[in-house]
Amino acid sequence: MPGKITDVPSDPSKASATEASPSAKRRYPRISLPQGMWVAWYGGGEHQVARVGTLSMGGIFICVANPPPVGTTLKLAFEVPGGEVQAEGTVRYVVPGQGMGLQFTKLGPKHRVLLQRLLKRLLR
Repeated sequence: MPGKITDVPSDPSKASATEASPSAKRRYPRISLPQGMWVAWYGGGEHQVARVGTLSMGGIFICVANPPPVGTTLKLAFEVPGGEVQAEGTVRYVVPGQGMGLQFTKLGPKHRVLLQRLLKRLLR
């Protein structure tokens, strides 16, 4: 089932305060994912499995009630068709009670290709 593209506002100055901070700086379109995609993450003294809210080549939004603070580095792993993507990311923003937005900071060539294939398929 294709994902939904979440666009960056065309005029960031007209975006709401919650929209403007994280989304105005995005380089890649985000895709809202079906309820079934999960990510394992660890770092900041925690190890959890949580639902993926949105995904792009630049990062991921993870749905978790009590996310670690902004600036925390996390290791991530999630299954995609063709294999497992492993990445490292930094928490860039937190939505209390909803989740956290991470920017990918390490994504090896093999994992980048797997993620690109998934996103290309979902964008059809």
